[in-house]
Amino acid sequence: MFRAYGAAPTMDNPPRAWGLPPFTPPKGFINCPTNAFQSISHLHGKSAYFPGLDDQAGPVLLEEPSHLDNTLGGPQPLSSPSRSSPHSQGSEGGERFSRKVFVGGLPPDIDEDEITASFRRFGPLVVDWPHKAESKSYFPPKGYAFLLFQDENSVQSLIDACITDEDKLYLCVSSPTIKDKPVQIRPWRLSDADFVLDASMPLDPRKTVFVGGVPRPLKAVELAMIMDRLYGGVCYAGIDTDPELKYPKGAGRVAFSNQQSYIAAISARFVQLQHGDIDKRVEVKPYVLDDQMCDECQGQRCGGKFAPFFCANVTCLQYYCEHCWATIHSRPGREFHKPLVKEGADRPRAVPFRWC
Repeated sequence: MFRAYGAAPTMDNPPRAWGLPPFTPPKGFINCPTNAFQSISHLHGKSAYFPGLDDQAGPVLLEEPSHLDNTLGGPQPLSSPSRSSPHSQGSEGGERFSRKVFVGGLPPDIDEDEITASFRRFGPLVVDWPHKAESKSYFPPKGYAFLLFQDENSVQSLIDACITDEDKLYLCVSSPTIKDKPVQIRPWRLSDADFVLDASMPLDPRKTVFVGGVPRPLKAVELAMIMDRLYGGVCYAGIDTDPELKYPKGAGRVAFSNQQSYIAAISARFVQLQHGDIDKRVEVKPYVLDDQMCDECQGQRCGGKFAPFFCANVTCLQYYCEHCWATIHSRPGREFHKPLVKEGADRPRAVPFRWC
């Protein structure tokens, strides 16, 4: 039995016994030069351009989907390779899908054991849903759940068994009172986590924004097209995924090729993501690096330490140590600027600043 792996895993505690292949570089984007791959590696924390985030892991944010059928129903910025890898054609191990699969439109009276029984034929799995451990409920409260398969091959087998209607996948599931109800199956393809719109442009972390609250069905290519249509100059978009199951966390990042587009995006603060069934207002913030020296003193007034504050006001857009922040922002017109710092796993957060 699958329970031999130990205590029932949850989203916040995936089973370590399953194991994951080590990160390998992408096989490549079609028609993309080598420098594009290097830039994407930078964007995922493999150089000083972007710090690695493996030691700063935060909780996986889960939101109830609201864009699939009427019965179906966060954020972390630029990620390290283990969190979100560019998979243009799958990994070296041949993986194409996340082992975590969304299933929505479930019968209201179906419980965890019945869901497990309905999908066990595709391979060993665990059934989970947001706040399952806290609620101690045997029934998915919102009509949807997640299937956490032990093997990625199980996901392909599930897809093969589905029927397709208007580009959506369905499988019939029965409960004690409802027989053969079509439920929606939504796998996540790893290649949808990254999209290069303009491979000729280098990716500049200081022209990159964090997009919070991205709906999980949204693909990187769709995020890139929306942001490019609104602000222009998009050269890359990525969807943040969790390190274990490589499933979207609900956040993304977009890199621009020019300062004008970058400033337009952060000045808007919010953007309406509209694509197909998706229509959601999400927050846009500058991506805050944690390995930058103070732009004013270059570390001379802070003992060579990295700058803790970033000013997102368009009149600044600089990193500051505490001393330089106090000096610069005591000037007329700048005293109301709010510094951004990293929160948890690097989500930008405004903090109050007390004058020295």
